[in-house]
Amino acid sequence: MNTRKEGRSVSVSSQMFRWLLPAGVDSAARLLLISRGLRGFCDGFIAVLLPAYLLALGFGKLHVGLISSTTLIGSAVATIAVGALANRFEARRMFVFAAALMTGTGLGFGGLTSLLPILIVAFVGTLNPSSGDVSMFLPLEQSRLAEMAVGDARTALFARYSLIGAVSAALGSLAAGLPAWLAVHAGMPELVAMRTMFLLYAATGIVIGLLYRRLPSSGTRTPGHTAPLGESRGIVTRLALLFSADAFAGGLLVNSLMSLWLMQRFELSVGAAGQFFFWAGLLSALSQLVAPRLAGKIGLLNTMVFTHIPASLCLIAAAFTASLPATLALLLVRSALSQMDVPTRTAYVMAVVTPAERPAAASFTSVPRSLAASLAPSLAGGLIGMGWLGAPLIACGMLKIAYDLSLLFFFRHVKPKE
Repeated sequence: MNTRKEGRSVSVSSQMFRWLLPAGVDSAARLLLISRGLRGFCDGFIAVLLPAYLLALGFGKLHVGLISSTTLIGSAVATIAVGALANRFEARRMFVFAAALMTGTGLGFGGLTSLLPILIVAFVGTLNPSSGDVSMFLPLEQSRLAEMAVGDARTALFARYSLIGAVSAALGSLAAGLPAWLAVHAGMPELVAMRTMFLLYAATGIVIGLLYRRLPSSGTRTPGHTAPLGESRGIVTRLALLFSADAFAGGLLVNSLMSLWLMQRFELSVGAAGQFFFWAGLLSALSQLVAPRLAGKIGLLNTMVFTHIPASLCLIAAAFTASLPATLALLLVRSALSQMDVPTRTAYVMAVVTPAERPAAASFTSVPRSLAASLAPSLAGGLIGMGWLGAPLIACGMLKIAYDLSLLFFFRHVKPKE
């Protein structure tokens, strides 16, 4: 009787989440997609709440910046370490360890009040104060997803993975207002309400750990293997350098700077800017579902390049447009095209390396992107501050076009191994 109920429960769960999976994908992939959604939701509210929480604890703005930088540096180090060591350990153990570390991170930030202990937790933990996914989860999940599908199905799977991460992070950002709501309507001290959000982060780590425990064993780990990258080292190095150039260009025009540019150029209100970014984000997220179909017709590399270049041209044109409606239209077209390379880029990296190299390839191509992107906003802010309002848009567009042409030139003959 119990067996029948359990079987019925599993069947209902499979039906409920079947829509997450493209055809031809291992059903276990839905566990990773659900995990990505849960992590994205937590990252969304943490990125908004962290500065306010640290200020409420009595830290100064300098300390807030220091702690935020420490989390990013620690995440980068952990991501590289996982990429280098993942093929020495059984995958499921690495997954569960990452989830346990997430739980410990939430408990640490929710309970500690002194600077040094918080800095230690920030460095070794999984907190992500940025909009992107830079954490030790990234190489683990991407390499595991790559095993669960091939060809067009793999590209479609990574598109769902990216889409779920983007949408869940947006919803998480909305949840960042919950502590203030609890303070007003439930009489809960706002600091206590903020601590509760970190406890929610910790509890989510437990749920994710339980999901990971249900993953089937992976057959691609090679215990005792000492080189995370072997025959694909040259390919991954060149990709990492090119991806870093692309990320630096993107860092010249992060959302906060785009918002500043619109307000300075057209005196756009904060509310109107928020509406624009909502629609731009929605177009970017939905475009990632179109990317796999396009890649199936023209190839992964061509999809990355031939959607990026028109998007960059729209950005450059927006710098010279005097009309607000025309500018917003160009920027929305850019949003509909510029993110199609996200799932195709991941699928391409996973396809041009061997299965054992996938964790290292995922980490070694993502971490330099994040580090390069972190250098650009201050430069763009300085250009805007000097009155060169259109300079960041033009520089971003031109650098991205140079990146696309270089990618096509160097990798047009590098075909997926499958």
